[in-house]
Amino acid sequence: MSSRAQREIFRLLPCHGEGIPSTRPLRPPARLFTIGYLPLVPIPDPIAWSSSGGVRILDQTRLPQQERYLDLDTLDGVAEAIRSLRVRGAPPIGIAAAMGLAGEAGRRGRGAAGPTVADVRNACAVLGATRPTAVNLHWALARMLRRAGAASAAGEALAEAMRAEAQAIWDEDRAMCRRIGELGAALVPDGATVCTICNAGALATGGIGTALAPIYLLQERGRAPHVLVPETRPLLQGSRLTAWELTRAGIACTLIGDGMIASRLRLGDVACAFVGADRIAANGDTANKIGTYALALAARAHGVPFYVLAPTSTIDPATPDGAAIPIEERAPEEVAGWRGQRTAPAGMAVWNPAFDVTPARLITGIITDRGVVAPTELARVID
Repeated sequence: MSSRAQREIFRLLPCHGEGIPSTRPLRPPARLFTIGYLPLVPIPDPIAWSSSGGVRILDQTRLPQQERYLDLDTLDGVAEAIRSLRVRGAPPIGIAAAMGLAGEAGRRGRGAAGPTVADVRNACAVLGATRPTAVNLHWALARMLRRAGAASAAGEALAEAMRAEAQAIWDEDRAMCRRIGELGAALVPDGATVCTICNAGALATGGIGTALAPIYLLQERGRAPHVLVPETRPLLQGSRLTAWELTRAGIACTLIGDGMIASRLRLGDVACAFVGADRIAANGDTANKIGTYALALAARAHGVPFYVLAPTSTIDPATPDGAAIPIEERAPEEVAGWRGQRTAPAGMAVWNPAFDVTPARLITGIITDRGVVAPTELARVID
């Protein structure tokens, strides 16, 4: 992309506050500690229909050591998989929940009475309690419940209507990912290094990802950037998942510790930061994996444009600002140990929020399936 085109993009998408110039000179990227990669290997789908009509998932808690698939044929099984992060990422847990509802309706459809709208409502309550922060989950459940009500009123077969709606949610997410990727790719200069955090790629969506979608589209065009991957403690979604899928795809990447982000950005070769989102408030404040706020602060300090990439379903107009976003707190064992091995003194107090909130003032732009907007202009892309 020419420097003139890049200046035009930043003119249309003004930065917020001081400290981030609209354009900045880029030194040749320092591809530190990068090794050669194996030939491209297909990235497996994190979610699919099982042969019995239930949900089949790639158990992401076992990666990268083991590629294990689970067939979830009960509602409780789907709820446990979402809660335990066997399936994760804002879009996939919404898709999994929708498919779980469809599977439950199909199983009840084999009985004498068949499923009812009340059954769907009760199932939504079970699944909705699993992850409070991710708005896509609750968006998908609400959509499925509306479809159940409409199908019942029209005398349609409820189980079939539910499966079709779940499939539509999945298909739409796949298309949204590609659109986000197209818009984000225009912001990445040739030969760039891009920083991300956590995992917002193919493992975290129904398609090619959100934050990583531009990377994959640029790879298709023969100019994939180098990707800087923070490990993302405490559950290491960066090192376990993002690094795993990028290396399988043959994309050069460098793994760093979370505490190294500011020092790495200070080198001056990182063109931009691309992150996903679990909920975007009406004012543009954004909840994402813990550590995203720190990355945004470091990006601001070093003049690195910071972008949030997410489908419009992640925007929650009912949440006025970041202070109103419920933040999930997870088990202390996730911080005090690793896979059964205690790493902190017994009885140690632990604070373990799964997400943090990045203020809108630190966000250069929000890249959605409907366009690229400043955080203050979300009304342009929501209904």
